[in-house]
Amino acid sequence: MGDGRSEISDHLQLRFRWCVEFAGRALRGWWALALRLPSSLMFPFRRLAAWRRAHALALQVHEVTEKTRGRYQSLVNQMRRASASVAANIAEGSGQVTAPQFARYLTIALGSARELDYHLLLGHDLGLYSSSEYARLDARVDEVCRVLVALRLRV
Repeated sequence: MGDGRSEISDHLQLRFRWCVEFAGRALRGWWALALRLPSSLMFPFRRLAAWRRAHALALQVHEVTEKTRGRYQSLVNQMRRASASVAANIAEGSGQVTAPQFARYLTIALGSARELDYHLLLGHDLGLYSSSEYARLDARVDEVCRVLVALRLRV
């Protein structure tokens, strides 16, 4: 007569081996790539230096444009949207499954940063803020662009 525990143990070991073998075969399938997480997904977007700098830029743009009212309000709104779009695209891209998808969102963020760069120049030429504020914002945009390009090359 066999021990009941031994039979259960043998049965569980057999099922475990079958599950491991089945999973191994399945992982060799076409969807195995979807299960491999790119390095960008290992860190929440808040820990990315590119996102932190883009977020600080958006806050700075909001602060500088806070006092602007009147006929240039549409330009100010576009500057705010572009600055928020940089950080938002980094955040959205960090949630993508593959590295090329993340790189695409970083490219979009870089485009938004360059759009903001032009709007800042236009706002300065129209006299919306001082030269010192423009210089500070322009330096911040360049810094964000450099970090975005470096991150995109690493992805």
